[in-house]
Amino acid sequence: MTSTKPAGSDPAPRPKRRTFSPEYKLRIVAEYDAAPKNEKGAVLRRERLYHSHVKEWRAARDAGALEKLVDQRTGPARPKKSAAEAENEKLRRQVERLEKELARNKAALEGMGKASALLEMISEGAD
Repeated sequence: MTSTKPAGSDPAPRPKRRTFSPEYKLRIVAEYDAAPKNEKGAVLRRERLYHSHVKEWRAARDAGALEKLVDQRTGPARPKKSAAEAENEKLRRQVERLEKELARNKAALEGMGKASALLEMISEGAD
């Protein structure tokens, strides 16, 4: 399938995420908490926010962690893991998954073995 856009056209710039200052977050939480029950949704719609924003910001405020109200996504990027570290982490997760699967299979086989032995005893006793 080919693109209908000419090769030289540049796509629109990516929209940027909104960032919220700690003061804004505290103001919105206070306004939301003070609003009557039937007007809380209006506050969220006006500010284009979700209830989860207010919940997260309130929890940070109540914990007394004003610095936690700063958007963590705008902080410095975490250092990239080397290819070897990433591969080791992937392999560790795979080993954990396979060990769980092995333990589950062993338990199932053990149960089947006990059931088989019980059936053999019953069939021998019937003779």
